[in-house]
Amino acid sequence: MKVLFVGNSHTYFNDMPHTFARLCAAAGTPAEAVLLAHSGQPLAWHLNEYFELRYNLLWGGYDFCVIQQQAHPFPGCEATREPLERIAALCRAGGARPVLVTSWAERRAPEHQAQMSETMARLAAETGALAAPVGEIWQTVRRTHPEIELFWRDGEHASPLGDYLVAVTLAALLTGTDARQLPTLGADFARGAEIDFFAGPRVIEDPAAVETALDETACAALREAVAARLGQAQSRT
Repeated sequence: MKVLFVGNSHTYFNDMPHTFARLCAAAGTPAEAVLLAHSGQPLAWHLNEYFELRYNLLWGGYDFCVIQQQAHPFPGCEATREPLERIAALCRAGGARPVLVTSWAERRAPEHQAQMSETMARLAAETGALAAPVGEIWQTVRRTHPEIELFWRDGEHASPLGDYLVAVTLAALLTGTDARQLPTLGADFARGAEIDFFAGPRVIEDPAAVETALDETACAALREAVAARLGQAQSRT
């Protein structure tokens, strides 16, 4: 399986596509993850860089294209619909199924979740995209397991546990695997460092050092939340 990720810092944080690929491999579906993500940019920006997107989707041989709109601030339904329709058309031309991620609201403004969730559910249905309801699962976990820290220290980006939640959701959705069967693994690409997204970020460059241990109890709770939201109610085998 080959997957293109199109998005922004919420897509690339903690090398999330790499964690997704590792989870897919553990589920018996080897995956190649390719990333087109730029800090703070909405989908309309990706269309301004049209040839990069066009080439990848027409000639990259992707099975899926995971699409993540800017979230903080969220640009709204109409500003999302037009670029999404064009990106979805490129996906169809190249044989990739679009997958639309609903991002999560900021820690300080959980009330923003409703607009993102409603918009993304509507646009997924309109474009025939698979819906990845990350934001809804995120809010459920915040309510039911407030002890699990999903946010990075800025209150907007994902912590390693938050990105594990994102990767588990996508791996379970795209492989059809019960999320509860996935292993505990994760990454922290900025352990102990501050990040200035536009002026030289400092992150870990040693691939072996990026992988990090995650709390098993917390990860089990995240997998249960994903399985419940995706309707994976079958018992373990």
